[in-house]
This record gives sequence, structure tokens and C-alpha cells, in this order.
Amino acid sequence: MDLIGLLKSQFLCHLIFCYVFIASGLIVNTIQLCTLILWPLNKQLFRKINCRLSYCISSQLVMLLEWWSGTECTLYTDPRNYPKYGKESAIVVLNHKFEIDFLCGWTLAERFGILAASKVLAKKELAYVPIIGWMWYFLEMVFCKRKWEEDRNTVLKSLLNLRDYPEKFFVQKTEEG
Repeated sequence: MDLIGLLKSQFLCHLIFCYVFIASGLIVNTIQLCTLILWPLNKQLFRKINCRLSYCISSQLVMLLEWWSGTECTLYTDPRNYPKYGKESAIVVLNHKFEIDFLCGWTLAERFGILAASKVLAKKELAYVPIIGWMWYFLEMVFCKRKWEEDRNTVLKSLLNLRDYPEKFFVQKTEEG
């Protein structure tokens, strides 16, 4: 076993990654909370700062998915559309088979340089989850109740609010089943 493989198998390394993620995540969330004073003064600056702060959290998870676990995410697409990826905002529909599918979407967003601003349509309850949920709140994620009659206006209003977003992004919609 090589040195990297040995390190990956050690509980202490897992613990260190966990503590670094929690500590850095809570620090980022605290700074994000402080940026709320910018919203009424300069909404675009608020958004740009929160994109950079959120990247500090989401990039750690992408690193763990790709490097630590060795997961490979493959994109099958029409080659004519490929040059547009990362250059314009898009809605991405994932086939939701596992709880971490959004990480594969983030991996693709990272490849195209738009991870910092990537969005997801998520269950409303996730907004209350420390670190990830709070980060998503500051990134103006679209939180749904999973009842289309109620969510239709929420989704429409949220997407309309993102029209003037200063960064390119993917909106990930995961489909169950």
C-alpha cells in the first residue's frame, strides 16, 4: 500500500478532515452572517462575497469525492454544446439515485469553473442544516416544500431573482427514482 492509501485508511485522517470541515464551515457561515449588512447596500457585492465564501466549503466536499473516494463523474453530452458549459447559466437535471448526487453536480460545476455560485433545488428543511444548509441559504438556493402547487410560485420567484446574478451558475434539480 502506498503512503497516500495508508493515510486514507487511517481514522485519524478522517477525524482531521471532519474537524477541518466543521471548523472552517462554521467560520464561513459566521462571516456569511456578517455579510447580511451588505444586502440592502450592494446586493451584487453580497452575492460575489458569498460565492467565494461558499467555495471554501463546497470545494472541500468536491475534493473528498474525487480525490479521497476516487469517484469519477462522467458527463455525456452533445459535443456541440460542450463549449457553452461554464460560460452561461444552466439548469441541470440529475437522476437522483443516491444522497450524494448533488456532489457529482458540484464536481461538474468545478470542472467548468462555476462551483462557487452553483445552485440546487432543495427541500426546505435543508436550509436549517448547519454549514451546508446555511451556506445554501446565503447563496439564494431554491428551497421547496415538495408540493408543486405551493412550490410553483417559489421556484418561479427564485429563478426570476437570479436573473441578475453576477456569476454564472448551474441550478441542479435532482429527480428521484
